[in-house]
Formats: sequence, C-alpha cells, structure tokens
Amino acid sequence: MSIRTFAVLALLSTTAAAADLGPSPDVETRTRGAGRVVVARVLDVQGRFAINRFGDQLIVSNALLEIEETLKGASAPTVRVDIEGGTVGGLTLKVSDLPVLLAGDRGVFFLDAAADGTLTPHERGRGILKLSTADRVEGTTVTLDAVRQQIRAGLVRVGR
Repeated sequence: MSIRTFAVLALLSTTAAAADLGPSPDVETRTRGAGRVVVARVLDVQGRFAINRFGDQLIVSNALLEIEETLKGASAPTVRVDIEGGTVGGLTLKVSDLPVLLAGDRGVFFLDAAADGTLTPHERGRGILKLSTADRVEGTTVTLDAVRQQIRAGLVRVGR
C-alpha cells in the first residue's frame, strides 16, 4: 500500500469516527450567529399554511417552547418558533433539512428573529439539537453539559 493510499484511508476512518462522536456543525459558531439560545421543551405544535419569502405556499409548524434555560439572549418563560413543515388536516409537509417537532420533545434551540419578529431556527435544521431522555444530542454521544460548555466558549470569544 502506498503512503498516499494509507493517508486517504486514515483520513476517511478519522472522518467516520468523528461523525459518531457528535454533531459536525460548530456549536460555538452557531452560538455567535444566533440571536437567542435556549434549552426548552415543546409544549404544543400547530400546523398552518403560510407563504414563504419566495412566494411559495407551504405548511409551517408553530411550536410553543417552555424555556428551561436561557443561554443567550432575552429570558422568557415561553416562546413560539415557526418551523417549515408539519401537518394541516390530512396534508403533511416534510422538510428534509428540518427536524419534526412533537409535544414533549426537548432540545437546544438556536433562534433568530425574522423581519416580522417571528422566531425561527438559526441556520434552519442546524439550529435545533434534539435531546434524548439521557440529555444527549440525539444520534450522538454529546451531552447537554458538553453543548453548554461549547455555547459558553462561543459567548466568551465574542465578549458576551
């Protein structure tokens, strides 16, 4: 085996191993970019028809979040977040880059205020880290405490 082939194989195995350890997007960067970061539980989700900024009619879910912890931004006991996708009557829209939120789900939410004041996930699906009952980011071994540390590090870097 040549050195070049060995290097490529080593890089691929390292990349695969890293994928199993946690989310690939940088939490510190998302923290700096988002207007608010909260740990919250979904209390309710209601689907409705809406028109996006491109003029397309689609289904949007309005999720009521009960804030457990505010890590960045203004504190509030609850907030409403609009997320593309959901169900209205018997019609369901699934959006590939956004998670489906259900009542009872918990997560770390990186949020931005839209021009009309509506909160939306920062960087779409990258703005929601759903948590398992064991307080780990779903599909990873990353704990909520580790995410909090990364968020605090991101805030320190921007002097907040």
